[in-house]
Amino acid sequence: MKFIFAKFVLAPAVLAAVALAATSAKAEVTLKVPFNFTADGKICPAGYYTVHHDDNGSFVTLTSKGSSQIFTWVVGPGVAPPNSRKIALKFDEVGDSHVLQSVQYGTLSTSRLDKKALRDERESNQLTGGR
Repeated sequence: MKFIFAKFVLAPAVLAAVALAATSAKAEVTLKVPFNFTADGKICPAGYYTVHHDDNGSFVTLTSKGSSQIFTWVVGPGVAPPNSRKIALKFDEVGDSHVLQSVQYGTLSTSRLDKKALRDERESNQLTGGR
């Protein structure tokens, strides 16, 4: 009987923790990017960027605090562990520059955003012999 009672008492606490995680994951988060980078073919200056996840759960928006640049992408299930609250911008180094690879928002992530930049870099390396 104690075992059944414990399940009924603990179940709401677990559900409350999950609801809290889901609610706090909807907030805006500001991240500092210490270098210039490219996103969707546009040069973005180093500085502060806000990451916002929409209420419907399908989109993530990256907004520059120092300029009028705004980017929105579709998000889907990522590789983060369940209940992850990590919010991150991931970059690739292409030559001497950085290119935004993906945006992680909790357990969600964009698909790879820099496919064209990496393809262009590979083609350039093939033409110059990898120099």
